[in-house]
Amino acid sequence: MAKDKKGQGFHSAAGLIRYFDEEDEDSIKIHPYIVVGMCIGAAAVIMLAAYLWPV
Repeated sequence: MAKDKKGQGFHSAAGLIRYFDEEDEDSIKIHPYIVVGMCIGAAAVIMLAAYLWPV
């Protein structure tokens, strides 16, 4: 029973590698720094709102 499960991981991992290896050229490309900046900006807005309107 353990032998059957041992072989399944490789096949499923190979499928994931094949899926993530394929890149769509028409997709929107966002630079990672923009994502980090948007997260920091959203956190700043939330903290400012909590400061201005305390519960």
